[in-house]
Amino acid sequence: MAEPKREEEKVIPINAHRVEPEDRGAQNQDSKDPSQTELPPANEAALNSEIERIKAEKEELRQTMIRRQADFENFKKRLERDRHEEGRRGVERLLIDLIPVLDGFDRALEAHEAPAYDEYRKGVNLIRKQLWDTLSKHGLQRIDATGKIFDPHLHQAIERVETTDVPDGSIVTVFQDGYLFHGRVLRPAIVRVAVHPAESGDAGVN
Repeated sequence: MAEPKREEEKVIPINAHRVEPEDRGAQNQDSKDPSQTELPPANEAALNSEIERIKAEKEELRQTMIRRQADFENFKKRLERDRHEEGRRGVERLLIDLIPVLDGFDRALEAHEAPAYDEYRKGVNLIRKQLWDTLSKHGLQRIDATGKIFDPHLHQAIERVETTDVPDGSIVTVFQDGYLFHGRVLRPAIVRVAVHPAESGDAGVN
């Protein structure tokens, strides 16, 4: 009986699919990142110029933003300062309106010095003190004029008296108290001023 014919085996060389170095180099060159491609000198110079322009614009925008922020902060401070000053002016107007009320209390106390009015004086004096404490808390200050040297910025002299008992230009009588508000004169003190007889023409008191 004849043996079946065996199919001839094909032998494939080991190196049949091996990629030669030259082929790998070609493949690597084909897969190279296009961004790594060197630009011609003219294009590179143009790109660098564009980068510098963008950097300059960025810096200009940053400086503009810094200036705008500074302007905004200054505006906020100015607005807050204006609001504070407006508030002070409002308090100042109120104090000016209330100073005559203090004068009224003072006249009432001076007009009733008899012992029979002691209880009355105590009540009026208590109310006057409460009013004064409230006003002084908001910045009102009395000008302490008695015995001081006349100052035309703080005092208004309506009378002079010749005497050598006190230094020339001294205030001997206060007719009406003067008041300050944060260092600003709301009303000068109305006073009588002493002048020495020999220097009466040089006292400088109007």
